[in-house]
Amino acid sequence: MRKYVNAREVLPESLIKEIQKYVKGQHIYIPQTERQTWGESTGIRQELERRNEEIVRRFESGISIQQLSKVFHLSEDRIRGIIYERQT
Repeated sequence: MRKYVNAREVLPESLIKEIQKYVKGQHIYIPQTERQTWGESTGIRQELERRNEEIVRRFESGISIQQLSKVFHLSEDRIRGIIYERQT
């Protein structure tokens, strides 16, 4: 859950008064102007890319889908999906 920020902590008083002409005592959402894609800020996207590349590399070297499933703790269907995504 996102934490609310008190407007008085981040906005000038003149802007608060202007906003209060339209919204009084209600919560408002101000969207971000630029948004990062999923996993960018945490690095998880790159981590999953490396994992998936490793899965494909091992599969191409002869490791079975069943073995990859056990090694990477993923379902066989997910392993197949990763392999087929990379091959197309």
